[in-house]
Amino acid sequence: MYVSAAVVVIVSLMLTLIRLLKGPTVFDRVVAANAAGTIALILIVLIGFLTARPEFLDIAITYGLLNVISTVAILKFFKKQNLSAVDDKSLHGRNSNA
Repeated sequence: MYVSAAVVVIVSLMLTLIRLLKGPTVFDRVVAANAAGTIALILIVLIGFLTARPEFLDIAITYGLLNVISTVAILKFFKKQNLSAVDDKSLHGRNSNA
């Protein structure tokens, strides 16, 4: 049963990678990359369960957090072309009034 679950996860990962390569827009590709990261996380947990190594769960949690943070950063970069926390408009507005 676990082998069939691993096969299903690997097939879904391949389908997601196809979407990642053929996505019509950048945002489709970013969502596909996030989905591929989530599927890889599931695969890490499944392998950890099959090999009876509970430390794989810690690795999967860390990977999941990095996946979310990187997706948000990439989407913010493509939307604003800037990763700084301060908005350029508000920064220039304060300098011009001072």
